[in-house]
Amino acid sequence: MELILKDTKEVIKISSKIFNCDFNEILVNQVLKSYYCTQRQGTKSQKSKAEVSGSGKKPWRQKGTGRSRAGSLRSPIWRSGGVTFAAKPKDYFQKINKKMYRGALKCILSKLIRENCIIVLKKFTIKFPRTKVLLKKLSTICTKNVMIIKKVIDKNIFLASRNLYKITAISVNSINPLILLNYKKILITLKALKRLEEILSC
Repeated sequence: MELILKDTKEVIKISSKIFNCDFNEILVNQVLKSYYCTQRQGTKSQKSKAEVSGSGKKPWRQKGTGRSRAGSLRSPIWRSGGVTFAAKPKDYFQKINKKMYRGALKCILSKLIRENCIIVLKKFTIKFPRTKVLLKKLSTICTKNVMIIKKVIDKNIFLASRNLYKITAISVNSINPLILLNYKKILITLKALKRLEEILSC
């Protein structure tokens, strides 16, 4: 499989096994669902009857008062009592195998390449860590809704992009299926593409 570099017009060869896969909607959906579930904090916590502070003494005798019987001040039906089915911290983590994870990445990358959403450049650098400089360079290449992927993010690009909406710069090791689908265009350097190919071919 061949791709053309946007800046130098060179033709490069990439692996068809990685960048020309059929889109497996069920697999991608399962991997994305695991990401969403893993992001849940699950830190909600309530106190049950046993954990609420208060006396354990019976409020009044069982019979003869004319009132309904009560056994505890910490009863859920009383004000400041415990919660009947108290929520506790929960882990929503869903395990995804490496083979499934890599398979989902291959499906997404292949689809993005077929839809011409991935732009490959030989180099992408800026001289100064200025937002205006980065925007000016991006205006000649693609839209403003873009993710920049490099093998290693340099300081200039990191500082210039961190305050921009819908423009993100990440290293190739930070790629995940969820972030790839959040941008209209993916701008990736040749070194990052080769490194990505090495990671997914393992």
